[in-house]
Amino acid sequence: MVDSALPTAEVMAQCAVGVLFVILAWDAFWLTRQRNDIPEIGHLPDGGFAWKSEGAHEMIRQWGNLGSMAAMMVLPWALLDASNTPVVYAIVWDVLLTLHLISLLIPKRYAITSTHLFADGQRYSWERLRLAKRQPKRRIMLLRNGWGPFGPLPLGGDAESLAVAREYIKAMEQARKAPLLNEEE
Repeated sequence: MVDSALPTAEVMAQCAVGVLFVILAWDAFWLTRQRNDIPEIGHLPDGGFAWKSEGAHEMIRQWGNLGSMAAMMVLPWALLDASNTPVVYAIVWDVLLTLHLISLLIPKRYAITSTHLFADGQRYSWERLRLAKRQPKRRIMLLRNGWGPFGPLPLGGDAESLAVAREYIKAMEQARKAPLLNEEE
């Protein structure tokens, strides 16, 4: 007996492609804002620091996501026959994932201010971030508080920029801990 309340494979494919399209549009919107949020590179007048990455730095930064997306591009093809899903949805899925892969490799701008980190077109307050205990060699790994294992926020860039950024991040963490130490006294 077939339950008619279950959605068809085509409806599920439409939903999956629709969600992926929304994610791609959302990311594209934020990436277009990075030049507005970070107009200059180097030491900032208010004491912050801004830098930019190159495509190779983004590949190092995003290697895990790139592998996951490659698997996500292949997997639907194995399930098309079993699910009776029209091929057009797998093609659209792969096109959208390819665009998303390209967006991951686009050079990014990053900035550190006394109140926020700017990365991927987003603004993160320092209260929401912490430096991971174990740091990779060719990127900086921050963790978003409350996100558990789903909260890594890697930062890319050349070695010199990352070294300067690490010092700024450590200073932000020290400044955040200082009021707590004063309260204990």
